[in-house]
Amino acid sequence: MSAKEMTLAEVSHLAAQIRGQIGKAIVGQTETVDALLVALLAQGHVLLEGPPGTAKTFLAQCFSASLGLQFARIQFTPDLMPGDILGSNLFNFQTSQFTLTRGPIFTELLLADEINRTPPKTQAALLEAMQERRVTLDGKPHSLPDNFLVVATQNPIESQGVYPLPEAQLDRFLFKLLVAYPSAAEEAKIVATFGQQAGPPRAAEMGVEQVADAGTIAAAARAVKTVTLAETVIDYVVRLIRATRDSADLAAGASPRAAVLLANAARARAALEARDYVVPDDVKALAAPVLRHRLLLSPAAEIEGKQVEALVAEMVESTEAPR
Repeated sequence: MSAKEMTLAEVSHLAAQIRGQIGKAIVGQTETVDALLVALLAQGHVLLEGPPGTAKTFLAQCFSASLGLQFARIQFTPDLMPGDILGSNLFNFQTSQFTLTRGPIFTELLLADEINRTPPKTQAALLEAMQERRVTLDGKPHSLPDNFLVVATQNPIESQGVYPLPEAQLDRFLFKLLVAYPSAAEEAKIVATFGQQAGPPRAAEMGVEQVADAGTIAAAARAVKTVTLAETVIDYVVRLIRATRDSADLAAGASPRAAVLLANAARARAALEARDYVVPDDVKALAAPVLRHRLLLSPAAEIEGKQVEALVAEMVESTEAPR
């Protein structure tokens, strides 16, 4: 596909094609796929949280295959070191010079699998890359692609051998998406589709085809920038974010970065629906995935058993939206 400028209608059509390709291999998870598309167009990173066996890794692989992006996967383990992610300068005895050996982070779509299995020291290797799309090795910066995207996974069930992500790390993710178990009908379809196969599923074997490339994705991201964000919607976003700082149930609210990311994501969601303007429903739909990992319950709220999800829903309900 060419990298010519795209209309919002073409962006919406491209998204439908990507959904169709992923649907060949992934049963259900339509909301998760839509959120991944929003993150792609908003140039944000995604954290997938769900029990083992819910196709988080396979979803990321199918997503990458449909986009035609360079793909790399890191299996995070307790003994993983920052250099294993970033790479290092190694001395070449034949040339008597140092040669840069690039790590797996030098890619377009990076799957950080079970990111919470590695210590914070290694998790922090991703901070600069996620924020500035570059890495620094021995004092020299190295650029990453403009469409560099991290899709990280973590298992919420286990508490042994895992390391909670630092707040600075969590704040780098645009979305935290909760991947739930499928419905009974979806699970029956999964068993019917994969139960007769041997070995792990592969995107190519399931018929997932490339329908985009880096140029197409860049053109789609540029098209998102044409979506209008009205002053009334900006005010709504700001009031919603500031409400998280005024809640007695929260020890820490959302940052200005969260407000910016929520606005950007709302523009991307509007583009996926071929709209050239953001409506309050765009903001409401994305509030939970943008905020759920950025808010900390107060000790009193934890004792009372309150949940961040419910508090976000209450704030969305109580914050007056523009008409």
